[in-house]
Amino acid sequence: MKIISYNVNGLRSALSKGLLDWVQQADPDVLCLQEIKAGVGPLDVSGFEALGYYAYLHPAQKPGYSGVATFSKTKPVAVVHGCGTPAYDDEGRVLRLDFDDVSVLNTYMPSGTSGPARQAFKVEWLHFFRRYVAGLRAAGGAPLLIGGDFNCCQTEIDLHNPKANQQSPGYTPEERQWFRDLLADGFVDTFRHHHPGAPGHYSWWSYRAGSRGRNVGWRLDHWLADDALTPRLAAAGLLPDAVHSDHCPAWVELG
Repeated sequence: MKIISYNVNGLRSALSKGLLDWVQQADPDVLCLQEIKAGVGPLDVSGFEALGYYAYLHPAQKPGYSGVATFSKTKPVAVVHGCGTPAYDDEGRVLRLDFDDVSVLNTYMPSGTSGPARQAFKVEWLHFFRRYVAGLRAAGGAPLLIGGDFNCCQTEIDLHNPKANQQSPGYTPEERQWFRDLLADGFVDTFRHHHPGAPGHYSWWSYRAGSRGRNVGWRLDHWLADDALTPRLAAAGLLPDAVHSDHCPAWVELG
């Protein structure tokens, strides 16, 4: 089971850049997209359906903003749109697909980069999300696989210039501690499980100053697996050659 997460920075824009051709070639079993920026109006997903995918969308109420979508070749046993909290559901932050042996949670976390108010909102969200995930696990069901744009880095090898970004949104001490705490709750960073200690692997680059060409980036996109899934973690990685967005896809394969 190959599962890909991709912040497309606008689904219509990515489609105009050949996203469907790329999806056909990559051929994931499940594709989780973030920042679809679709709004609540109709969005044509017939191209995905023609490739054999069931389509599930959880857009933000605000047009041109946030939102997530998940496409699956297997029909899930259950689909849950949102997390039950209007402040977050109005921004399209969470979409969960339950299968027999795994629950895939697609999330787009706030960035906090637009100012102190949004950073405070982000921190509130992070603590909420940890409680929300704990509640899902306590309720039973298939083990969780959480993927998406976390807008957070965990360690100094996850961004190009950690010393200069100690207080930058995405790498503040509070966010790093939150990430460590979430992993300690019983999750595995699937990328680091397969690539421990490897620097220079990023999933987002600024459009400024040729950052992508110089590989001046951050690893913001993650797949975290419940500890129970560890024996099934066959492979994980990033796909930096996919250029439909300022992010690149992150993928994990379950055996």
